[in-house]
Amino acid sequence: MKHLAIIRMSAMGDVAISVPVVSAFAEQYPEVKITYLTRPLFAPMFAHLSNLEVFTPEVNGKHAGLCGLHRLYKELRAKQIDAVADIHNVLRTNILKFYFKGTRIPFKQIDKGRIEKYALTRAKHKVFQPLKPTYQRYADVFAALGCPVNLENKYLLPHQPNSERVQKLLSDGVRIGVAPFASVEGKQYPFEKMKEVIKILSEKYPEGKIYIFGGGKYEEEQVKQISLPNAENMVGRLAFTQELELISNIDVMIAMDSGNAHLSAMYGVPTITLWGVTHPYAGFYPYAQPQENALLADRRLFPLIPTSVYGAKYPKGYEQAIATIPVETIVAKTEEILSRIIS
Repeated sequence: MKHLAIIRMSAMGDVAISVPVVSAFAEQYPEVKITYLTRPLFAPMFAHLSNLEVFTPEVNGKHAGLCGLHRLYKELRAKQIDAVADIHNVLRTNILKFYFKGTRIPFKQIDKGRIEKYALTRAKHKVFQPLKPTYQRYADVFAALGCPVNLENKYLLPHQPNSERVQKLLSDGVRIGVAPFASVEGKQYPFEKMKEVIKILSEKYPEGKIYIFGGGKYEEEQVKQISLPNAENMVGRLAFTQELELISNIDVMIAMDSGNAHLSAMYGVPTITLWGVTHPYAGFYPYAQPQENALLADRRLFPLIPTSVYGAKYPKGYEQAIATIPVETIVAKTEEILSRIIS
């Protein structure tokens, strides 16, 4: 193999999970050129890999539809791609696979484990046991191409060099990141309770700084409710590259089961995750994070957890499950992690 195409267009967290696996592959197979098909926003995650380039299909433009995907297929052939690792496995990539079928170019796809994930999330006869981590499912695709990836070592990104703008934001005391938002209600800790967490941590670490992450106007307005001298509203303030710089330099991240948790985990930042209707057993736990950093909703009160893999489906009332995680537990776990750093 001389030139490998990897496909993972979205979402941010899933792309972030792939970073350590792709980093391991690039180190263990340095002679292989990598073309990673994904959104341009995610390119900074791979800036440390000299033998990788990001290629962005125009899925709403010239690469839309059957004809557009055939055009994409021909462009990949023109790049002299000689293997494809599809770690997304969606309709679009299955159409691409069909086009590659008439060639000698191997096209291997991720096994998403749909059957065992259904067994884990169904209401009746639930099989409550941990499934294969997503990063291992990615690695299995490379193995199927004849390039097994050894993940015994941790493949973490180094701290990013700081731009002048980020350097001005960094405090001399502890640096706490908080990403209080999620894409669905069942995965998001009640904002009023998260405000309590932030207020307590602000008082406990007055010389430090708390950085609150998010995206979009609504989230920006929510964070504006927090008026503390050492809390920084980061929503919409930085380019993605600068946000990664900042995240790589914090001491601890508090996040939902969401993309920000995977971004901080990429850098080996201790990451506390809060879980509502989803569960780490589904395989989306942040890479190389100890299990004790996962704070879970009370399954005695909400026994159907996990109700879905991504949190979009849950019975009525289960959106309140994540609220069973006490504020004091979040604060105590943060203090525990910071105590090791401070000492």
